[in-house]
Amino acid sequence: MANNLFAQDVLQGLSQKPRKLSSKYFYDAEGDKLFQQIMRMPEYYLTDCEQEILEASKEGIFQAIGRRQFKLLELGAGDGLKTKVLLRYFLEQGADFQFQPIDISRNVLLELEESLQAELPELSVDSLQGDYFKVLHELRSESGIPKVVLFLGANIGNYTPQEAQRFLRSLAEELNPGDLLLIGFDLKKDPAIILNAYNDSAGITAAFNLNLLRRMNRELGATFDLQQFRHWETYNPLSGETKSYIVSLRDQHVFIRALNRSFHFEAWEAIGVELSLKYSLSEVESLASKSGFEVQQHFFDQKRYFVDSLWRIP
Repeated sequence: MANNLFAQDVLQGLSQKPRKLSSKYFYDAEGDKLFQQIMRMPEYYLTDCEQEILEASKEGIFQAIGRRQFKLLELGAGDGLKTKVLLRYFLEQGADFQFQPIDISRNVLLELEESLQAELPELSVDSLQGDYFKVLHELRSESGIPKVVLFLGANIGNYTPQEAQRFLRSLAEELNPGDLLLIGFDLKKDPAIILNAYNDSAGITAAFNLNLLRRMNRELGATFDLQQFRHWETYNPLSGETKSYIVSLRDQHVFIRALNRSFHFEAWEAIGVELSLKYSLSEVESLASKSGFEVQQHFFDQKRYFVDSLWRIP
């Protein structure tokens, strides 16, 4: 069933002009490993900035939550590296909470469960695999314990402004008055700093993006020659859009067995694979208001490259 959905999305994306593929398919087992490497790159400031925020502001975040009993949910939990800062502090403060990480990748959730059991054995963990809104909808009818939702890592930047507003409005509809959202945004800054973060000299980001073609070869029977495609990155300081592309280096045909179809790529034709939108602080606050939230407090790193913003359902 998963491969059927993958195949359908690939068919839809490659049938468009310009062509595009969903970045959610980056995250197979190899993609997960490559993304962990990306987060440790010196150019990839996002991880360090948010880590700094959580370390420096964990007390302020706990005080701003304003309650000792809650359910802590995380959308796209990943390996939980940064989240563990909050989990450990909340436990030290005697908070009564259950951690419910939500992720589309079962592989990631299993690894997170193992590491949490080893590092924080006293933590109550209930991993939930699947679509965010489906899971949240199922949880909504449970007990009236307030929810604190984490959406860290600037993941909201993978959506266009219109998509982000729809996503967050849908999230707001699955929450109750008084529920909270701690959401991370990468802020606009020197364009060179942003571009270097997605175009590292070691080529890890390029390998991460091209792994999508390797996954299509393995799971869908595609015939992509990775040597004939190149990763390309752009940043537009006006719109705040960082965009990743996979570019065909020559005129070529690729057959995808799962679709029983061949696709023709012209030389230098690009496939859009990822958007990472950067925000100004005023855009963050406007997005909160348009999505049905109230901004409670902003938490910044020292350079103000990044913000974790705490929002509330009124």
